[in-house]
Amino acid sequence: MERNYSVSKVFVAACAGIAIFGVAMLALGAILSSLEARIPGAVQLPKYLSVGIIIGTLLFGPVVDKFGYKWILITASIAALAGLVGLALINDISLLTICIIVLGIGGGILNGETSALVSVIYDDKRRGSRMSIMSSFYCFGALCWTLSCSLIENYLIPLSVAIVLTALFIIYFCAIKFPKPQGENNVSYLEAAKLLRFPALLLFAFVLFFQSGLEGAAGNFATKFYTDWGVNASEAIFTLTMYTLGMFLCRVLLGALIGKVKDITLLVGFLSFALAGTLLTLFPMSSPLAPHLSMFLIGFGCGATFPIILSRVGASFQERTGSAFSAAMFVALCGNYTFNFATEEAFQMGGHMQPLFEIGSVGINMYALILFVIVLAMMLLIPVAIRVAKNFKG
Repeated sequence: MERNYSVSKVFVAACAGIAIFGVAMLALGAILSSLEARIPGAVQLPKYLSVGIIIGTLLFGPVVDKFGYKWILITASIAALAGLVGLALINDISLLTICIIVLGIGGGILNGETSALVSVIYDDKRRGSRMSIMSSFYCFGALCWTLSCSLIENYLIPLSVAIVLTALFIIYFCAIKFPKPQGENNVSYLEAAKLLRFPALLLFAFVLFFQSGLEGAAGNFATKFYTDWGVNASEAIFTLTMYTLGMFLCRVLLGALIGKVKDITLLVGFLSFALAGTLLTLFPMSSPLAPHLSMFLIGFGCGATFPIILSRVGASFQERTGSAFSAAMFVALCGNYTFNFATEEAFQMGGHMQPLFEIGSVGINMYALILFVIVLAMMLLIPVAIRVAKNFKG
């Protein structure tokens, strides 16, 4: 089919869209302590962000496959913009909760659509490396946001910059052409859900379930964890910057390694760094560098999972990319919600401060245990998923 669009311009649009999602995903994590001080009850907002992202993830796939990418991308970006504006202006917890859900819906659509878009415009040989490069812009957006919040005490200043940039990106999206719909017939939410009957997709989706749970638990609660342990607010926010920096460096490195090193080696190898980082959360005050090193290792270790897994999903379901991504990411975002909820409950019970049990002289706090179990589950599941997918063609 003849192309009516510029691949490079569409790729730039995908990078811009995922950068918006990077800000949306960590919008609360970088300011949660300050927000809770200003608006009581704000600590509950991350789970509503997850609800919004799940809704957005469900919405995008079949719609994109049937109607195309352009106006869905624009609509999602406007929703994210509205959520960011609400975060800047609203002080009522009920109204702010609605804004956070809207932000999540926009972010969920952007996350899925940008990945599907890159999968569609590149062939099998370049899909993995381009997916990794695009994913690094998620980290870039998140890194700029967290770093700005750690350096600037008034978070409304970087938030205003994010709002302006998002508006400029929307104008760019309006100005360019996008690929035509892939499947104008036989595309529905039921058909998307039915794709999960394929074991390969289901297993990859459950890898992403834990990956997204890790990103939620680490990204939304690390600053509060370290603040409660006595780290000053700016240093605690900087741990989140180290997390996003680690993920960014992983994805830059991954772009050079994909195709040269086996996927299973890359995934398990990088996750070993994340496992080491989770163990460091057992000793949050052992050294001034411990919080920063822990979060850097977790970010660096988990940065490879989404690009590699989504590249494999895209290669297996080339005729139904949007629907397959939507199904996989729905399962993934259920993990985000599940572990956000579990972590919030652990924090409200004080489980992040008091040891749940002890191994020798080391107290195992709930936050460290949640992060450790998530990473270990992924390391056990990935070899099974890749083995099942070897002989699969969707």
